[in-house]
Amino acid sequence: MGKVHGSLARAGKVRGQTPKVPKQEKKKRPRGRAMKRMKYNRRFVNVGEHLAEPEGGLAD
Repeated sequence: MGKVHGSLARAGKVRGQTPKVPKQEKKKRPRGRAMKRMKYNRRFVNVGEHLAEPEGGLAD
């Protein structure tokens, strides 16, 4: 058998230390045909809209 990275007694140390954050409710993403349509619009239709902003984005 090969060597393990550290002892197995320390396995899961970091995950056990992190505070539990409850899952948030999120808006349902479209599926199937509607998802394809959303991706198409994001990639090809609205391409020129973000080019109107200044070079540094919205930072003043």
